[in-house]
Amino acid sequence: MSRLFALLYGFGCYLFFFAVFLWFIVFVGDFVVPGVVAKTISHGAPAGGIGAAAWDIALLSLFGLQHSVMARAGFKAWWTRIVPSHVERSTYVLASAVVLAFAMWQWQPVAGVVWQVEAASASYLLWGAFGFGWALIFLATFLTDHFELFGLRQVYLNFVRKTYTHVPFRTLFVYRYVRHPMMLGLLIAFWSVPTMTLGHLVFSVVFSLYVLIGVHFEERGLLKVMGPEYLNWRARTPMLVPFGRGSAGAQASGERSAR
Repeated sequence: MSRLFALLYGFGCYLFFFAVFLWFIVFVGDFVVPGVVAKTISHGAPAGGIGAAAWDIALLSLFGLQHSVMARAGFKAWWTRIVPSHVERSTYVLASAVVLAFAMWQWQPVAGVVWQVEAASASYLLWGAFGFGWALIFLATFLTDHFELFGLRQVYLNFVRKTYTHVPFRTLFVYRYVRHPMMLGLLIAFWSVPTMTLGHLVFSVVFSLYVLIGVHFEERGLLKVMGPEYLNWRARTPMLVPFGRGSAGAQASGERSAR
């Protein structure tokens, strides 16, 4: 693969993911955009029952499986024997976008309403939280390394013939108060809606469970890569609830390693 093609491939994957992510925001918020986005969590197809809910759970499970398996170190070690290491992250981003787009395209609304907020002030507050959740996700990507996260840094370094180096471990701004602000942003956005349909409830419950499971495996991977530095940060920084306590297990491990 030529360096120029790899660079264009990386940027193409990034742009495609960004477009799908914007669709995802519209999809979750139930914003019907005539002529652009017609299908959302609760609109765009006839509402179904248990069968539709089961189908939707299968779609979310497919995304969770792809997103988790391709992120594991063992899979990466095998995968980079097939694809060059500098496009591995871009390919992961592309695969995630394709599976997420497929899930939204094939989504089936589920009949029924769990709650509907009528008060305008409460509705505005929920929409404000919805927007805050997405903004937090976007901000957190830049506080780590936006271009590394989406594979752009890797293809650029390859293009200019520079050796890849890992991004140094940093705890900037919100990362001083919570270990996973991106996941926190997702949870806030999923649940902060004035109208919670049964389909949206299925989505929020399943995706929230995936977030919690994903965080567990992500932390195991980060601990292996970063070691004591990550362990100490985990001991003093809450996982998802800001201003709470860090991991008690990590604190105990940190104390034992210090002795």
